[in-house]
Amino acid sequence: MKGSLLGAALLGVLTGPASAQEAGRFDAAIAALQPQRPGVVDAYVVTVALDADPVFAREAGEAARVLARRYGAAGRTVALADGGAASPDDLGRAVARVGVLADHDEDVLVLFATTHGHPQAGLVWREAGGVRGAVPPAALAGMLGGAGLSNRLVILSACYAGVFVPALRGERSVVVTAASAERSSFGCEAENDWTFFGDALVNRALRKPQPLSDAVAEARGLIGAWEGRAKLAPSQPQFSMGSRAGRWLRSLEARMPKEGSAPVGRSPGASR
Repeated sequence: MKGSLLGAALLGVLTGPASAQEAGRFDAAIAALQPQRPGVVDAYVVTVALDADPVFAREAGEAARVLARRYGAAGRTVALADGGAASPDDLGRAVARVGVLADHDEDVLVLFATTHGHPQAGLVWREAGGVRGAVPPAALAGMLGGAGLSNRLVILSACYAGVFVPALRGERSVVVTAASAERSSFGCEAENDWTFFGDALVNRALRKPQPLSDAVAEARGLIGAWEGRAKLAPSQPQFSMGSRAGRWLRSLEARMPKEGSAPVGRSPGASR
């Protein structure tokens, strides 16, 4: 998303819901999240589409299924995607609920967000009527920190998403972004089922029973090949893993399904 799509007045602003009806769209799904199990490293998966273009809702919806299967999060997964855009307030309520249910020393938040991005404003919230606001790095870091969720895997599918790495990195945190702080990512046309990043990482690499670091490496290779074939500037996906994150990550990966699953939908990169 080009920087010109956001007016200066919206830069760095996280706004609330547009209406009471919108605020309650995902309440039932959030309320249905199951409590954690003592002695078990439980993953709570939250996926969110913050833009009304259909590609983002499709990506967030299928990412919820892939991540729930990979990390054994049945009953502890909520997809904030129903064909429209979720709001930052929806995301905040889901994160806060996970913070209440989870054991902060034991359990893990797996957050996947997909939308357009802005090099200063961060994740853009855009409904059919236009841009409504944004979730900047400090706001997302405050949201996660306020919920006490230090064990976390944050995957951000947006242009310029690398701006979030400094704010979200930590000893127990893993961050994967579709692009560096200075680069665009690709494949977000409304008719697509996936963005380049979502297809490569979630739809392909994370469906396989391989460590996260290997999945990120595979996704980087796929994205680089697709971008090269289309003569696009490299998006430079980012990967940051804290020194103490391996403990919870190993516990989750030890329970991964032993067999992979097949990709779904049309590949925007491979088809070019």
